[in-house]
Amino acid sequence: MKQRCAWAGSREDMRSYHDEEWGVPIRDDRRHFEFLILEGAQAGLSWDTILGKREGYREAFAGFDPVAVARFGESELEALLLNPGIVRNRLKVRSAVGNARAFLDVQGEFGTFDEYIWRFTGGRTIRNAWADMSELPAETEESRAMSRDLKKRGFKFVGPTICYAYMQAAGLVNDHTVDCFRYSQV
Repeated sequence: MKQRCAWAGSREDMRSYHDEEWGVPIRDDRRHFEFLILEGAQAGLSWDTILGKREGYREAFAGFDPVAVARFGESELEALLLNPGIVRNRLKVRSAVGNARAFLDVQGEFGTFDEYIWRFTGGRTIRNAWADMSELPAETEESRAMSRDLKKRGFKFVGPTICYAYMQAAGLVNDHTVDCFRYSQV
């Protein structure tokens, strides 16, 4: 049996997410947008909850197309708040639409969101060497800098802890423990 990071648990979807996605460097803007929406939605909840609603988010947020989401108006926002396939928190839903607009502004300034976001790690994955999941920080200097800059650009639900979770998910940081089979793969 493969050794996994302790948080991967026993649920098949969590194991699959861990084994196939978590920590793999993202270079695609739509995937970046997806993880920003999902990490913001997770605030105060478990990743397990969000992962279980991922398909609902994909349907509700136009396949994570930031151009389409940026066009959402009041009627779309109200429909989202009635959608049981997502977390129906008014602030989180509104932030996803506002973040789509800010995301497009970043693309306009930097060419791609990818070009912008990787600046916070010097264009490379930060490779940590944790022996135990309890060693992982909740935030780092890089996630604090990212949070400050995203907030300055109008993003919401992008505190330093959310930014660090995003960095882990999007592969800006490799936080697999050293005994995890994925540690050397990503």
